[in-house]
Amino acid sequence: MLLEFKSYGRKKSVHPFDLTIHKGEVIGVAGLLGSGRTEMARLMFGADPADQGSVTVAGKPTAIRNTTDAISRGFGFCPEDRKAEGIFGDLSVRENIIIALQGKLGWFRALNRDEQLEIAGKFGEAMDIRAASLDMPVKLLSGGNQQKVILSRWLATDPAFLILDEPTRGIDVGAHAEIVRTINRLRDDGMAMVVISSELDEVVAYSSRIVVMRDREMVAELRGKNINPGVIVQAIANSADEAQP
Repeated sequence: MLLEFKSYGRKKSVHPFDLTIHKGEVIGVAGLLGSGRTEMARLMFGADPADQGSVTVAGKPTAIRNTTDAISRGFGFCPEDRKAEGIFGDLSVRENIIIALQGKLGWFRALNRDEQLEIAGKFGEAMDIRAASLDMPVKLLSGGNQQKVILSRWLATDPAFLILDEPTRGIDVGAHAEIVRTINRLRDDGMAMVVISSELDEVVAYSSRIVVMRDREMVAELRGKNINPGVIVQAIANSADEAQP
């Protein structure tokens, strides 16, 4: 077990929930808009600190008081609103990719330009980021390429746990396929992930388990043959007791 959230919650945001996440698992999160999916993700990443419950990382009790704590423990987070919360629009593609790694290393270990170009080039090629130059402002890229830049930013930190909130929303078909391939590859390589998606067929395809949110509460956890769109829709619509197989 890599992570365990126990009675983890925040008043007026997310009801306390229990969730264990193992290496090589993708936990899909389903629910309607406003169900608490994004609030759960922000809570796990420390963007909104929990006011109740506990979290253990690799069996050790851990405090996630803020995003700095989360990053230092190997967490990464690709937010739902990439333009408002994900990219730094006026910074270059290179700077956007290396910024989380630089923060993790500390500013006393500043990456020089050659190191930045090497890292950004490596992930730019791996993620097939279509940019005329690594030094062009990231705001000039398409939405799909911006999403790949944000994902590259966190992969550059070599995370143990990655949270993706609607990673394929509003992007072109090619970028969509690349993101899904990356999720599958990372899972197969042993990374633990939580992926929020409104595309039920997609989340069913790559998830090891699926949790369902409604009214800011986790109401079901689906496994095995119950990971299918019909059961997910039933879980969203019905009470937690009715949704459990």
